[in-house]
Amino acid sequence: MKTPVSVLRLPRGPDPNSRGFDPNSPRFIALCPTTLSSSSSGRADEEEQRLRSDLRERFLRTLLSMTDKQVEFNMHEKVRVRARFGASDIDVLNFQVSDLETPLGVQKEALLRSQDVISCSFEL
Repeated sequence: MKTPVSVLRLPRGPDPNSRGFDPNSPRFIALCPTTLSSSSSGRADEEEQRLRSDLRERFLRTLLSMTDKQVEFNMHEKVRVRARFGASDIDVLNFQVSDLETPLGVQKEALLRSQDVISCSFEL
């Protein structure tokens, strides 16, 4: 007979949906000492949004420049595969590749889950 395992229940947040803690609570303030004052929070939010926008644009340009190029993917368990990059879906959850070279052989067409990819590299 298998040994039963107890389940760890995490404490719920103060709101009904349990989506987080009150930003005015001592715990939140202690964990986030870099909170900004309300007068500058508008500017900080705009700056963060601009930075996120810049990073997203760079990422999309990188995906575009990878198209039809030989890309090496470093995956979990120290697996390295090479393939010709085709495209990604709109949520960037999967990469479509061709001529996937794996340790077990070559696949003509394949989908790689982005959660399995640690990094990728290609020559410009």
